Amino acid sequence: MQIRTFLLLGASAACLTLQAETQKEGIQDTTQMNEVVVTGTRNATDVRHLPMTVNSLSREQLTANERTSLLPTIMEEVPGVLVTSRGVMGYGVSTGGSGSINVRGLSSGAGQMLVLIDGHPQYQGIFGHGIADSYQTMIADRVEVLRGPASLLYGSNAMGGVVNIVTRSLPLRGDGGISQHTTINAGAGSYGTVQVEGSNQLRVGRFTSTVAAQYQRSDNHRPDMGFEQYGGFLSLGYQLSQNWDAKAMADITHFNASNPGTVAVPKIDNDQRITRGSANLVIENHYDCTSGALSIYNNYGNHHIDDGYEAGKKPQTDFFRSRDAVAGVSLYQSVLATKSTRITAGFDYQHIYGHAWYEDKATGNTVMTNQRKMQSARDHADEVAGYADVRQEITKYVTLDAGLRYDYHTTSGGEWIPQAGFVVRPIETGEFKFMFSKGFRNPTNKEKYLYKPANEELYAESMLNYEISWRQRLLENRLTYGINLFLIDGRNMIQTVAMKNINTGEFRNKGVEVEAAWRVNNHWRLNTNHSYLHMDKPIIGAPDYKGYIGADCIYGKFTAAAGLQQLVGLYTSETTKEFATLLHMTLGYRVCPQLKIWAKGENLLGQKYEINLGYPMPKATFMGGITLDI
Repeated sequence: MQIRTFLLLGASAACLTLQAETQKEGIQDTTQMNEVVVTGTRNATDVRHLPMTVNSLSREQLTANERTSLLPTIMEEVPGVLVTSRGVMGYGVSTGGSGSINVRGLSSGAGQMLVLIDGHPQYQGIFGHGIADSYQTMIADRVEVLRGPASLLYGSNAMGGVVNIVTRSLPLRGDGGISQHTTINAGAGSYGTVQVEGSNQLRVGRFTSTVAAQYQRSDNHRPDMGFEQYGGFLSLGYQLSQNWDAKAMADITHFNASNPGTVAVPKIDNDQRITRGSANLVIENHYDCTSGALSIYNNYGNHHIDDGYEAGKKPQTDFFRSRDAVAGVSLYQSVLATKSTRITAGFDYQHIYGHAWYEDKATGNTVMTNQRKMQSARDHADEVAGYADVRQEITKYVTLDAGLRYDYHTTSGGEWIPQAGFVVRPIETGEFKFMFSKGFRNPTNKEKYLYKPANEELYAESMLNYEISWRQRLLENRLTYGINLFLIDGRNMIQTVAMKNINTGEFRNKGVEVEAAWRVNNHWRLNTNHSYLHMDKPIIGAPDYKGYIGADCIYGKFTAAAGLQQLVGLYTSETTKEFATLLHMTLGYRVCPQLKIWAKGENLLGQKYEINLGYPMPKATFMGGITLDI
């Protein structure tokens, strides 16, 4: 019934857009015909020539609802994507943590979905997953989401796909003059929630820089659920010559979070202090027939967690501590061998390392208890890989693409990763795509060496993905739509059986995803997406159906953005499903060119629902604030 209601709403929205289309005055072609992406291919490429499915979200889309985190917008704008959450602000980590990105039943919380920043992997060296609270809007120029395996280019953990955050910077190859722009955004609202963000972009001759800082906090809607975060971002670029550029980037996030436990089993003093950061240096070359880059990067983290205790029981006498990092080198070169043949080859190396221990609260000494012994863990691993991809234009109507990667991990062994697909463009405005790809994930240090379930004999998870899709652009490129059909066969999934991690799990997921966007005129933009997922086994954090209808409007000094999202059959446990209809709206008014005031509301229908089992989400929440552009 809820699905039917939501589809009727979608049909109604489509009828409204047809009425709006009759108002021809002021119509503008603001959608680019050739959308260029870098995810799924190392060099900037027209997405029409790639067999995989890539969604690109612009900074305009990411900032429309005044959110400091990228994840809620990604969840709304990309079909088949669901992000777990538990409060107004802050995702946290450890038991009860959220922020897991689930795509087609594959989850970043399980290390099966990879987040990249400028193409560099973001995950912990010990636990193998990212930290969701570090994915901040302030660092992003755009976000590209590839649904389906991306292990050919990105290796382990890109099993279900990737979210690539492309960071902000002014173009290096400008007019050689001086330009700068400063933005300050501040807001406050429900449950003592505060967010402040500032950024400056500067270009002087061949030099560019972006500097940003952010602070946010919230009491959240339950006792003992406070959250506070600080963040900073720095990007520097220099044009070395006509063909060579150098870029450096660093970001850091620190947050303090309290986890109250589930409603049924609340906890006391379940607190976390987490610091995560990354830094990279990139040298790029750009020639007529070839381009490439050499990058060196390091992701690091420091984690301090009090597991807390239940009422009536004894407090913990120690903290869980861990420090870990992933350092790597990536080299690739893409060559236009002929007018119709492009060959890309690359080499990746990663050093994955870290250390976990328990620390006595009173003395600061490292401790082991009878209840909490850890096996002697290997504190590092190395991964090296080489890959090649060939894209061949058979005719102006057909493109073939095939690639192969060999990936060797010092504790998990070697893995061959094939990928192949083709694109047929029977008409100028549409293309049919077919994709076959393999994804894999190496077991983490935790799964192999830490705690009682550890098993040193684990080997990599893997899956095969088969996908067909159709994309088309209509009405002078103002209306775009697409449909995807996919089938996933997963094998060797790591599960804990009889208190031991073993490779036993298999699953088969299949589904359909539909999306459309319409730039009606220079005032209105409408978009919608719907996804249906059939799972042969329940997967926590994956819904049977997810749908979204959104609208953006600009009239003079007034702006508005609204969206309606439907979740049907979301598994919060293997036996529990959740249903919710969520409405949000953001209103803005440009007082003058330098000042904008805004207000927004989330869950305006006051829905009672959970995404993490035992963690009820807040009902309607509100915020208001200002944006300064200087």
